[in-house]
Amino acid sequence: MHTRPDVVTQPYRPLHPLHMLLVTSAFPLFLGTLVADIAYAKTYQIQWTNFASWLLVGAMVFAVPALVWALVSLITPTARTRARYIYVGLLALTCVLGFLNSLVHAMDAWQKMPQALVWSVLCVASIVATLWFALGGTLRRREVIA
Repeated sequence: MHTRPDVVTQPYRPLHPLHMLLVTSAFPLFLGTLVADIAYAKTYQIQWTNFASWLLVGAMVFAVPALVWALVSLITPTARTRARYIYVGLLALTCVLGFLNSLVHAMDAWQKMPQALVWSVLCVASIVATLWFALGGTLRRREVIA
């Protein structure tokens, strides 16, 4: 008699709800920064750059504690998966890009425009990739046990 192999999924350990709140709260603020930079590129109203700078600060207020929490959570052996390391790396990349974006946004309003928009796009792309891993997009892997 032939038995079919069992498909077993790797144990998935989701993020703590408060950690998830920190990560997901950074996304609309990074997105708002991008929208404010686009508005400044179209209208040249300097207040849009001030608004983008404050939104970026708000995004970093949520992203940096989430990074610290993610690094501390790697202490537990059950959290040390390849996908979790990718998640922490992407979150660190998001924080570095956000910091560099804040340095660009600290420039004069007339000097920052081409760079600020590019850095904001990079920040949004990075936080979207981070959220993909945080929400379990590719964290589950199937293994076949014969």
